[in-house]
Amino acid sequence: MKTYMPGSDIERKWYVVDAEGQTLGRLSSEVAKVLRGKNKPIFTPHEDCGDYVIVINAEKIAVTGRKLDQKIYYHHSDYVGGMKETSLRQMLQKHPERVLEHSIRGMLPKGPLGRKMYKKLFVYAGSEHKHEAQKPEVLTF
Repeated sequence: MKTYMPGSDIERKWYVVDAEGQTLGRLSSEVAKVLRGKNKPIFTPHEDCGDYVIVINAEKIAVTGRKLDQKIYYHHSDYVGGMKETSLRQMLQKHPERVLEHSIRGMLPKGPLGRKMYKKLFVYAGSEHKHEAQKPEVLTF
C-alpha cells in the first residue's frame, strides 16, 4: 500500500456563507476549517487543500456579552507614541469586513501556508458579492 498524498489534483469548491445573526467566533472557526480543508477526507496539515469561502452580510454579525465596548483592536504606526486602538463597535461601523477577516486570520496557520489559505477568503459587508461566475454553493453551519 502506498500512502496517498494530495498534490495538484485537489478539487477546490466555492462556498458562500451568510453571517447574518451568526456569532463571530463560532462562524470564524467554521470558516477557518473550510479554508484549511479540515472538512475533507484528504486533509493534510502541510498542504493547502481547502476551499474558497465568500462571507456576506459581515455587518450583521452578532457578538455576546459586552464585547462591543470591551474588545479592542490595536495597531501601530511605527512612530513613537503611534499606538492606535479601536473598539469592536467602531470597527463594525467603519470596516465591518475587517472584524471577520481578523478573526479568521488568527485561526489559520502562521507562515507562508496560512497566508496562502487566507487569500481564498472574501468578506463583504453587504449581501452582494462579485463571484457569481464561480457558482458558489450555500454553506450553512
